[in-house]
Amino acid sequence: MELRFIRGGVCAVDGVLAAGCREGKYGVGLIINRGSTAAAVFTSNRVRAEPVKLTERVIADGSISAIVANSGNANCFTGREGMDDARRMARKVAESLSMDESEVAVASTGVIGRRMPIDKIEFLIQSAAAQLENSEAASGALAEAIMTTDTFPKEVAVEFELETGEKARIGAVAKGSGMIAPNMATMLSFITTDVDASSSELTEALRVAVDESFNMLIVDGDESTNDMVIISSTRTSGRIDSNFREALVAVCRELARMMARDGEGVTKSFQVDVVNAGTHEDAKMAARAIAGSSLVKTAIFGADPNWGRIVAAAGYSGAEFDPEEISVTLESDSESVVIVDHGDILAFEGTEELETAERVMTSKEIRIIVDLAAGDESATAYGCDLTYDYVRINAEYTT
Repeated sequence: MELRFIRGGVCAVDGVLAAGCREGKYGVGLIINRGSTAAAVFTSNRVRAEPVKLTERVIADGSISAIVANSGNANCFTGREGMDDARRMARKVAESLSMDESEVAVASTGVIGRRMPIDKIEFLIQSAAAQLENSEAASGALAEAIMTTDTFPKEVAVEFELETGEKARIGAVAKGSGMIAPNMATMLSFITTDVDASSSELTEALRVAVDESFNMLIVDGDESTNDMVIISSTRTSGRIDSNFREALVAVCRELARMMARDGEGVTKSFQVDVVNAGTHEDAKMAARAIAGSSLVKTAIFGADPNWGRIVAAAGYSGAEFDPEEISVTLESDSESVVIVDHGDILAFEGTEELETAERVMTSKEIRIIVDLAAGDESATAYGCDLTYDYVRINAEYTT
């Protein structure tokens, strides 16, 4: 199947309206997709933000008309008052756009454990509601409004053909920079499509896509309380099929790559491809362990081709393999070098392999390929380096 990347973000889908407003550190984004079929995946953290709890109930019937998301305050660990604030956000959207508040999903991101500045958020909701439109600019404003420590907005849109030959589209925005661990990542993502699918069909497709993308993304290993991915459909194109599912995975993976490139304090991002594993689960465990290793992350930061750390992470991941058969390759856009070949170390001091590996490790984007020689399954994880700036950003987060 051929994917064509297009512009427009969530508004690449006809009929979807978006808007975004900011005032200082606070922002509000809106997506309007009236009467759409919808599905969602939420954080598995036992401490769950009030908007997560509310949106789980809103989306339980498989339909929504609007999403409101704010940045600057997570509205988490805020008790009954926090739930009241989440409901006020939904109510303000409903009043501004003549819909029932039970159709409004709510999402929040920012500082945990602080009361929502609800008057300011309501003002921003009203401002955003007056700017709604179906345009590339509107989706861009939404993507910028929901940013926290992100350094750039994250949007993807694709057009593709279903098996019937009918054209279909998927558009998406996301935010995410820190507090990102494999059980999603602080990330919010809102996806729109025109494919004809029931809520249960969207749920099944979304869970697979999240598992192959956001659940394979690791910035710092901290799992957020507010993670949320929502997909909604206008159902104006052809029936859901394998082409749609493949396209959805591709969209989510592209957003995951963007978040890896935008990790807090990041100077480099990297991708871990584990190949020839005995099972898909083994491949996933090894890829996640390597991408999540603090020692691998600091080696990436220091441009150190430390194969020992890579192999050690694979070893404690739980994946089954013979250490004497493992191979490790490092790649940049311009070079590739095998540093471990079926258990034999090639990149000793003074070798051409080590010189090449050291050059590769200075690249902004690096690919680590680990061949377990145990089967034919594979998986990919995404990560970024761990830097001095990461510590600074998070040490000063509330001060």
